[in-house]
Amino acid sequence: MLFTGLVSGQAQETKTVMAMLPGEAPFVYIDCRRCDFDYIRTELTFVNYVRDPELADIHVFVTDERTAGGGREYQFSFIGRRAFAGTKYTLNHHIDHNATSEESRVLLTEFLKLGLASFALQTPMATRFKIQYEDNGEEQITQEKTDPWNYWVFQAYLGSVELDLESNKSEFDSRWGFFADRVTEKWKFRIRPYFNLDRVKIETTDRDEPVISKQHRHGLDTYAIKSLGDHWSAGIFGTYYTTNGRNLKHQVIGSPGIEYSIFPYQISTRKSVKFTYMAGYAYHKYYEETIYGKTKENLFNHQFEGVVNIQQPWGSVEMGLEASQYLHDLERRRIEFFGMTSVRLFEGFSLRFLAVYDVVRDQLSLPKGEATLEEVLLRQREMATDFNFSTSIAITYTFGSKFTNIVNTRF
Repeated sequence: MLFTGLVSGQAQETKTVMAMLPGEAPFVYIDCRRCDFDYIRTELTFVNYVRDPELADIHVFVTDERTAGGGREYQFSFIGRRAFAGTKYTLNHHIDHNATSEESRVLLTEFLKLGLASFALQTPMATRFKIQYEDNGEEQITQEKTDPWNYWVFQAYLGSVELDLESNKSEFDSRWGFFADRVTEKWKFRIRPYFNLDRVKIETTDRDEPVISKQHRHGLDTYAIKSLGDHWSAGIFGTYYTTNGRNLKHQVIGSPGIEYSIFPYQISTRKSVKFTYMAGYAYHKYYEETIYGKTKENLFNHQFEGVVNIQQPWGSVEMGLEASQYLHDLERRRIEFFGMTSVRLFEGFSLRFLAVYDVVRDQLSLPKGEATLEEVLLRQREMATDFNFSTSIAITYTFGSKFTNIVNTRF
């Protein structure tokens, strides 16, 4: 990625000014999930960094989303506060998927520098800036209209291979797979096979043979989604899944679906309210006979999902409802409520909360018979339940010096 223009401060001179007149440099709070803050504070030295947005003259709010080619599109919102109140603008910047971590952090920092310089130029520091134009001598090349790959992007991955050894226990866990994606303005395709294999071996003094647990979770996810405008989309989804831990030898699902977004899709990285409905067919074949006397069955089901997702400078909120139901027996259903929030309530005080609650009535694959203690402890067998609930809460309160300019990476 090439910047054709660069606004830069004179680093050594700026540091002296900051030391003598700390109030002259703007106070900045950077709200970014993928930024290297130590690098930014080391390289971008013509502002003061503060620990809370309530203390800032400039709140930089950064969000990003994955692009069709595997890169990321970053959106920078520079929000003026206090002396800069009323000044606000948004810039977009793309980083290619081939960029290294070093290249990404350099590009992001340079782009932050460009945005913050426009504010600094409104201060007495303006005389300490210069404009530099980088001319690489190349003529601008018109973007090709044809793509030899026809917008397909392929990625093979080895997610993890973990080996944990103890004197009486060994555990091996591996995850790998493949992505094939094609994204255009009108269509979105994906083909994704994946494989997960776990093996646990435990030796005990009361057994001649060790206890060995082997579990696999393999599958295939695929979809084709058609854009129907700024608010509607339709698609068809296919899934294959096999896992011995849930007594599913083969599970094949095909479902058409439709989605409505209250806000236009173009602003979905900041706020979205979406509703999705799908209905389809499922074939189940089981390793063992189920509690319902089935070894295989053909099923029809439908599901509904409503999700609210908001990311703003004051925090983020995501909440929603997912409900599914088998049509051959309406009592066989599942409903999930979830909510996640991270909010800055006032200076220095933040609240993070997560809660998920499932009403479970659709465990069709439960095998007959009682589970042994080994199967329960090694999670070799799914247990019957009416609900699942998990929650977490975190509260933080920070006070003291408002400056975070200093970088010290020792130890």
